[in-house]
Amino acid sequence: MNKQNFYLTTPLYYVNAEPHIGSAYTTMAADTICRFEKLKGKNAYLLTGVDEHGGKIENTAKSRNISPKAHCDEITLKFEELWKLLNIDYQRFSRTSSENHNKIVQIFFELVKAKGDIYQAEYKGLYCLACEDFKNERELLEGKLCPTHKTQVQEYTENNYFFALSKYNEQIRQFLNDNPDFIYPQFRKHEVLAWLDEGLRDFPISRNSVKWGIPIPDDKEQTIYVWFDALLGYLSPLIEDKINLQDLNIDNFAQIVKSLDLWPVSLHLIGKDILRFHAVYWIAMLMSAELPLPKRLFGHGFLTKDGEKMGKTLGNIIVPQEIINKYGIDAIRFYFLFNIPFGQDGDFSEQIFIETVNAYLANRLGNLFSRVLKLLENNLNSQIPAGLNLDFNSEIAQSGISLANKVDSLMHNFELDLALKEIFNYIDKLNLYLTETKPWTLFKEESETARQKAIICLVEVLEGLRIVANVLFPFMPDLGLKMLNIFNLTKTQNWEELSKWAYLKPESEIKNTQGALFQRIENIQKIN
Repeated sequence: MNKQNFYLTTPLYYVNAEPHIGSAYTTMAADTICRFEKLKGKNAYLLTGVDEHGGKIENTAKSRNISPKAHCDEITLKFEELWKLLNIDYQRFSRTSSENHNKIVQIFFELVKAKGDIYQAEYKGLYCLACEDFKNERELLEGKLCPTHKTQVQEYTENNYFFALSKYNEQIRQFLNDNPDFIYPQFRKHEVLAWLDEGLRDFPISRNSVKWGIPIPDDKEQTIYVWFDALLGYLSPLIEDKINLQDLNIDNFAQIVKSLDLWPVSLHLIGKDILRFHAVYWIAMLMSAELPLPKRLFGHGFLTKDGEKMGKTLGNIIVPQEIINKYGIDAIRFYFLFNIPFGQDGDFSEQIFIETVNAYLANRLGNLFSRVLKLLENNLNSQIPAGLNLDFNSEIAQSGISLANKVDSLMHNFELDLALKEIFNYIDKLNLYLTETKPWTLFKEESETARQKAIICLVEVLEGLRIVANVLFPFMPDLGLKMLNIFNLTKTQNWEELSKWAYLKPESEIKNTQGALFQRIENIQKIN
């Protein structure tokens, strides 16, 4: 039986500067979603990468007295190192400076031009270099400031190639009406509909003044606009794996794409600031080329620190490597995925971070494991006894058996924080069951009935923790694997095994030889 494919992408991160906590947050979430789909048995494929062209990178490289390519190589390496540090299990890293990507973008440009959707005209208007986007007067702040970056936009006049975006205004609206679950969270869909109500305008897709980019075919004086280039980075790696690019042309481009196993994209995961490019520009580009459209798009919120927007001038930027080295991967992944409602803006407070991580990972989960394993060691030589008769209809069993499906229903709607809370609700039930049954007291009684009750309690808690270890793994792979190892497992189990009870084999040894499951964080000096 063939596995169902699931293709997820992060944004291609702009390499004008080193990776920040926002890009780490997006990628941790993407990795979690992808790992969860793998847990369900799907062929899940995660693509991440970098967007390397444009005027901003050209200027940054010039200010550093190095070539744009050297700058991109240096920053790209920092992204790859951070993803390794965060244990991101990606299958492909897309670079828009690669020769193969450039060829594919040029062929796509020719295809769309042949459809009559690209033409030349003079553009005069306002441009935000930080956004790499054109701006309308009405969306600017006082003083002609970009509402996102608070920097002054530039007057821009050039003879460029334009993409006929306005032609697809109603087609995009119809697509959104026909696919009501395409954009998540749902309130972001209203933003897109508002842009459609205003009426889409054709936009320039080339630059005469920017040299660091992909040349326009048959017009080497102009380079392709960074977004028209970067969005194709989701597709180009799949095409180059499918066909020798010498055989790719505008006549077979659509046929090749439609034959790809992983296309269309199952989920584009992005920050809310690039919603327009993905929900409007990208969809129109694919419509023009008559290519299958993405299935879902999720735009998450921004991060703040202690209630304030992060910035160099405030001195409150969170450097991902610093907090990872200070607190560990498990704590970082847990806090950002648990404490921030996915899709909304979220805040990082170091004090709340320490309190949250200690309360859930050290106290609720870590202490439970420690208590039950110690009781098993002291009273049963760390082994599961034979001949047990577990009650499949008990509340603890039924809650455990149904846990994976409950988490799945929340993950389907990208409610990562609620999925984690569902898991810890069950951990609380296991803690309560252990506390109320008091097996440490029952083992001291001489009655065989009391002893059997104590044994069943321990084994049922362990059965529950086995399921917990599997469903926690996508969120915290390091901690999850440590838990799985306690059950003599080297990887997550099959999805079907998560709805089974009495799975632990008689006489199997359940023992933790790896030290404390999670070390409590003591109050230490703050990062900033």
